[in-house]
Amino acid sequence: MTTTTVGPAQLPPDEPAQRLRAELERLRDEATRQKDLAHRRAEFWAKADVVLGFPAALLAGTAGATGLATADARIPAALLALASAGFTAGAGFLRSATRCRANKRARHAWAALEGRATVKLAQEHVTAEDLGELLECRQAALAAYDGEDPQQGQPPLAPG
Repeated sequence: MTTTTVGPAQLPPDEPAQRLRAELERLRDEATRQKDLAHRRAEFWAKADVVLGFPAALLAGTAGATGLATADARIPAALLALASAGFTAGAGFLRSATRCRANKRARHAWAALEGRATVKLAQEHVTAEDLGELLECRQAALAAYDGEDPQQGQPPLAPG
């Protein structure tokens, strides 16, 4: 016959510290993955901005030059202008430059979280306050995707 104890389980004295350290490691690993993902996304959106913006500018210039060259070139000029407008509309719809900036902000926020977690893990003892601080940094990193660029001349908002 086995006996069971009733009541809260007794944890070894170092168990809470081990769980805190494991959670800090999990946050650091998440920050590393998210930082790399935000970096790849920023690169993608930067390329998309160029892929859509450069042809739009090139076609607009070519359409203008073609339209001014001869009266017979009106139809090709109009087609080039329509293609340019399509690229411009696509770039505006996708907001690739805005998405690129948002992912760069997020990449920096995730890197800050990763760095802070690494520093906390290098300490001999970690506390619940350390975990709370890193969770606030995580929230700031998640909010960085939606946030706006700070106004010039104004300091960034402090967390909390």
